[in-house]
Amino acid sequence: MASPPEIEHPTRIVLADDHELVLEGLRGLLQGEPDLQVVATATDGERLMETVRRLKPDLAVLDLQMPTKDGRSCLEEIRREGLPLKVLVLTAFGDGESLQLAWEQEADGFALKTDPPRQTVAAIRNVAHGHLVFPISARGRRGSTASPADPLGSLSERESEFLALVAEGLTNTRIAERLSVSEHTVKFHLQNIFQKLGVANRTEAARLFLQRQLGR
Repeated sequence: MASPPEIEHPTRIVLADDHELVLEGLRGLLQGEPDLQVVATATDGERLMETVRRLKPDLAVLDLQMPTKDGRSCLEEIRREGLPLKVLVLTAFGDGESLQLAWEQEADGFALKTDPPRQTVAAIRNVAHGHLVFPISARGRRGSTASPADPLGSLSERESEFLALVAEGLTNTRIAERLSVSEHTVKFHLQNIFQKLGVANRTEAARLFLQRQLGR
């Protein structure tokens, strides 16, 4: 029987979590994946930052809650320094706030520790290949008290602010400039808005907004 082909350039990964058991579980999970190679682990944020600067991995998988420097701070520092690596947040907290904060810091993916192992590996691989990983299950935890007759009532005040600018005809770039956020953040909010409104694009969303403004 022919042996499986060798992967010439596997994705080099650093794992960061303050629980050794989680790190060993992740390492074991990825050992059988020839295209994914764990090159280091870290149990706190300071060690993670030292490791990514020294080893220059392709991808970091990190928890949000770690000692010395939490995951959000690490992510912010990685982006501020322009370190060329992708970041997948792997956390036990699937609440909307954790998800939104991770994406506002320009994470490349967000996965839950409660996800099935195969799904976790798929999330890591998808992020490594340049895809944004955004779990529907995490988004679905945001409750909505809006009535079917008024879908805009499901939007937060911040989301309504984004939608108003969409209705003005502003591009994502202009919205980012107006609100002093990144285009990544604009895309994140618009994705949530479209899902809440049950629309497919910004034109449909703007139409709903304008209809409400006109009292129709």
